[in-house]
Parts: sequence; C-alpha cells; structure tokens
Amino acid sequence: MEKLSTQNKSHEMGLHSEKLSGRTQQRFFSAEESENFVYPFSFEVDYDKSGTIDAENLSSKEVNIEIRKLMEKGVGDITIKNPKSRHGLGVGILNRLKLTFEGSLGYFGCGLIDGPNIHIKGRVGWSCGENMMAGSVLIEKNAGSTFGAAIRGGDLICRGDVGARTGIDQKGGTIIVGGRTGAFSGFMMQRGRMIICGDAGINLGDSMYDGTIYVGGNIESLGVDAVEEPMSELDASWLKSKLDLYGIPTKNGVENMKKIVSGKQLWNYDNLEPSEKKLVL
Repeated sequence: MEKLSTQNKSHEMGLHSEKLSGRTQQRFFSAEESENFVYPFSFEVDYDKSGTIDAENLSSKEVNIEIRKLMEKGVGDITIKNPKSRHGLGVGILNRLKLTFEGSLGYFGCGLIDGPNIHIKGRVGWSCGENMMAGSVLIEKNAGSTFGAAIRGGDLICRGDVGARTGIDQKGGTIIVGGRTGAFSGFMMQRGRMIICGDAGINLGDSMYDGTIYVGGNIESLGVDAVEEPMSELDASWLKSKLDLYGIPTKNGVENMKKIVSGKQLWNYDNLEPSEKKLVL
C-alpha cells in the first residue's frame, strides 16, 4: 500500500493551519481496520430491505423506537410517513441506514447521528443535524436557526434558505445552503467548510477560529476576525464536485464565490495589550 503523505490537498486549502499542543488529534485509517468503521453494537442492515412507519398517531419517542426495531430486523431503507413537524425525530442513529421523511420535521431533527443517509422532503425547525458526526442529511425546503450547530462531520445540505447562526461552533464536516443564511452564520467556527450559495446576513464568521466559508451572493457584513481570502483553483474544483454531488446550482459559478477565513487575530487574544484588543474588536 502506498504510504500516506502528511501533506495533501486539505493542507493546501488551509484546513490544517492550527497549531495543536499536546497529543495530536490527527488519525489515519487503514483497510485492515475496516471493522472499526462502525460501532460494535450497530446492526447489520440491508439497503435492499425496506420498511415503512406511519407516524400519524405516534409520538416522537415511539417513532424513534420503531426505527430501531426495523434496524434490528436488518431493514436498511426506512420511510417515515406523516412526520407532521414532530420534534426530535431521527436522533441518535449510530448506524448505516437510508432514512426518508415524507414531510417536515420540527426542531432538533436528525441530531447526534453517526452514519445514516437521511432525506427530508419538507422543511426543518431549529438545530437540524446538531452534533452530527458522519453520514448525510438533505433537506428539500427551508431550515430554521442554528442549522448544523456543533457539527463534527458528514454533509448537511439544505436546498432552500436557513435562519441565523448556521454552523455555530462548527467543528468539522460540510454545511451546504442552496439559498440565503441569516446573521452570525459560522459564529465561533472551529473547523470544517460551509458553502452559502445565496446571500449571507450580518457578522458572517464572527470569532471564527479556523475553517472556511464560501459565499456565492452578497455578504451584509463580516464578523470579528473574519477576512476574505482569494479563491484558488483547488477551492473551485472542490466546490464544483461537492455541489454537483447534490445538484445544488450557483448563480455566478463557483470560481466567483467569496472565500472567508479566520484572520487569526484572536488566537492569542489573552496575550494582547488592552489597546491591541480594541483594534481587534
């Protein structure tokens, strides 16, 4: 097997500029560790085996229990009918699974997941995909505030508009918004990438520590320590492949998007003099 280089495209895109102290957080996987890609308690499911749950007269807890029961039986393709904007549906799924909601969800939908591919054919409320670890969540319509809060991995996609504080405290993964996003999106972002195909509200990327935000429309204002950086060919190539994967269009082409990164003036904020702190803020 070819030796994995420590310098790769992610380094070229500025995703490893943070200097970590103490034990490294970097972890590489090998083919020999394939049994460790899933949780030891996860269920063996077959994507060709499908099942349906009618949530018409079920509570959120009962719907989530029924999902688990079907996974225990090896069902890998589950459809939820009549979700009727219930809160907390599809949460805590630590399993490979194809899950479809034929309708809208309330707040905290599909949070704390690690592995499933979820398709929501309506809209979602606050904090969809919160603390998501891996997999994908695709929303056909709009989403509420704190979309993808503290997301750590996977792809979280909304074809429509989203509310304020999208990707607050984002720690990894990719957030894609086909329309507009509200104020303070990318607030305290730590890692990962965010793609906004439409306009962005005030204070974009406020106090972001690391990571990258791409915006295809107008930016009302940048937040503290967020700065624009020139787009590279590598950026454009990655954006095109990622957006094409989910069929998300851009008005002016990916090469004309704005790239927002951290100015890194807050990295050593505690060591600055009072007069310097005023300049940063």
